[in-house]
Order: sequence, then structure tokens, then C-alpha cells
Amino acid sequence: MPTLSNPTSCVSQNSASSDTATEPPSQPITLTVIQIQDLLPHRYPFLLVDRITDLIPGKQAVGIKNVTVNEPFFQGHFPGNPIMPGVLIVEAMAQVGVVLLKLASPDKLALFAGMDKIRFRRPVVPGDQLILTVEVLNFRKDRFGKMKAQAEVDGQLVAEGDLMCSLVNR
Repeated sequence: MPTLSNPTSCVSQNSASSDTATEPPSQPITLTVIQIQDLLPHRYPFLLVDRITDLIPGKQAVGIKNVTVNEPFFQGHFPGNPIMPGVLIVEAMAQVGVVLLKLASPDKLALFAGMDKIRFRRPVVPGDQLILTVEVLNFRKDRFGKMKAQAEVDGQLVAEGDLMCSLVNR
């Protein structure tokens, strides 16, 4: 799979198009953590996406979060029985979604606007690799995005739901 040297390079310069601002590449795109940092304002310890493995601009993205025992939240959640907080699983899914939407609106800041139908199916523990899949349901360029998201570990669903974000000027 190709990597994207400039994460915003697949953004169309044609502003006459309606709600679609991306020209899908012929193959899915992969992004490294450095390229993700070019798109997201988050940094350690709140950057919760290590890699994007399969990105189709304007449609879908698959990301990876490697969960290690060294995560700062495990110190208090819960000592002797570390479990990744569900809100951080949702945040990780949202960050993958923002990467997806930021390619179409690179100059905007994406803010979490809401979530619906969030369900947690099993705990996430140190050593797990979260596979985060986000699909665009609705996107209004430069304004609002709604996405369907799910997180899996070893092919088992651990969380799912619908996420919304608002795109605002920086």
C-alpha cells in the first residue's frame, strides 16, 4: 500500500465541487504516526492512533492503536487489573475519523460534537492491538461529519457506535 508523503495532497483544489473535496487514489493510503500528527493536534499521551493502514479519502479509514502496559491511564484504571477506559476507546475511534475528514478540510479544527449508540462489548487490556474502523455516513464539507465506528481486538468487536464532529476555523 502506498504511503502519503503529504497527507493533504489528495485534497482536490477544485472548490466548485459540492460536498466531495477529495479525489480517491487508486489504492488505499497508509499513514505513519508522524503523518497523523500533521493532521491531528493531539500529542502524547492523548494521541491514540499509531498508524492508519487503510485510508480511502472521503469514505473509510482503518487505524491501529497498540495498547501497552506503559499507558498512563493504567496506573489508576485499575491497579492490578488494567483495563483501557471506554471513553479512550471512543476517542481513538474519533481520532481515526478526524484523520479521514481532515483530508477534505485541512485548514479546519475538528471538535467532537456527539456520539450515539455507543456500546462496549469486551475489555481492552495491555498487549491488545485495537483495530479502529471508521466509515463516513454523512459529510458536509467544512461543517459537520457523522461516522460509523468500531473497534476490534483479534477479530472480536470491543466497541461500536456513531460519532459526530464539527469542523471549525482554527
